[in-house]
Amino acid sequence: MDPNEGGPTPGSVGYEPVPVKDLLVEMKDTAELLIDLAYSAVLHDGGVIADEVLRLERRMNILELRARMSLLMAARSPTDAETLTPVLGIVSATGQISDATADVAAIVHDEVGLPEALRTAIPDAVETVARGVVDADSPYAGRTLGGIDLESDTGVRLVAIRRGDDWIHDPGPEAIVEPTDVAFLRGAEEALGGVYERLTGERYDPPATPAPEIADLDRAVTTIVLMKDLSELAVDLAYGSVLFDDPELAEEVRTVEVEVDALYERLEAWTLRAARDVDDPISLRGLLRIGAATEAISDAALVISEGILRGIDVHPVVELAVGESEEVIVRAVIEDGSDLVGVKLDDGKPVDGPRVTIGAIRRPGEGWLLSPATTLQAGDVAIAKGTQAATGAFGERARR
Repeated sequence: MDPNEGGPTPGSVGYEPVPVKDLLVEMKDTAELLIDLAYSAVLHDGGVIADEVLRLERRMNILELRARMSLLMAARSPTDAETLTPVLGIVSATGQISDATADVAAIVHDEVGLPEALRTAIPDAVETVARGVVDADSPYAGRTLGGIDLESDTGVRLVAIRRGDDWIHDPGPEAIVEPTDVAFLRGAEEALGGVYERLTGERYDPPATPAPEIADLDRAVTTIVLMKDLSELAVDLAYGSVLFDDPELAEEVRTVEVEVDALYERLEAWTLRAARDVDDPISLRGLLRIGAATEAISDAALVISEGILRGIDVHPVVELAVGESEEVIVRAVIEDGSDLVGVKLDDGKPVDGPRVTIGAIRRPGEGWLLSPATTLQAGDVAIAKGTQAATGAFGERARR
């Protein structure tokens, strides 16, 4: 498919009186979807998904220009300039995330070499994302997501819909699935296949998972998967720091960004060492390009939280935009004596406790534990995601 077909065409972009909040909401949602799609394109060796990334990246460029125009129109005094400067930083950083994901997709589009071991490791690091066109005869066509109750029944989530040139991010229960919609599904691979086939009327073919190859290459692949997970965590933490005006969350972004920088240095070393043992060293170029793009995502996350780190008050428009997300992220220290000490985590979810997902734990002496299958300990710094009520309850129990 031609990635330009049906997408926005190059040309002039004029000022439109669109609220900055609405632009920021769409930019944030688009950036998060781009990260999912870009790595999924690598996993599937999927030119079609890579096309969608490039289409979205062009859309993001337009959103970034319009947001800059609107912010310039809003600045009428030195005080406005001071409070809006971090907002410009968020706009710029979100654009950087978009550019980085487009670089990842371009690896697939340009057929840059990638080690097959990478496609073995990524499925363990991410839920699969699949793109499909809704068939007119699908049992889901013409129904609301609330009526289908897809996530409760299958564990698969419809994360976005493209309808022509329009995007619906995080569609709610009232959203109607229409024939010819381009739908993006996320979930465990074993559940995804059946949903995909019912939605599109086509067979779902999961990606092949070849066996690992060379020891140094396996280390490089393991490193890049960890970089990817930490960069996604940094983006979540950055938006959370802005929503809650929370310097502690912003400091965690800085901690993660330093760790990703160190991992990128290791990735370069492992990749260069692996080049001695592969038949075609050129095939490793894609690995280094993904590493550079992933590091750029963590750098952008630090820019998003820069205003918080510098003690500049969050502009209300940013709080409104970030606060529209259904899920929020919090940082909680598990105190000695808390009834969360000893609670087991299953795929990051407490077996006995608030309905949150713990995406990471920073444990003294061990560093970051991602998607942890562990038992909470006193002193753990837990990064939890969920509804405001659930994350609030989790924070309270952590202090008890």
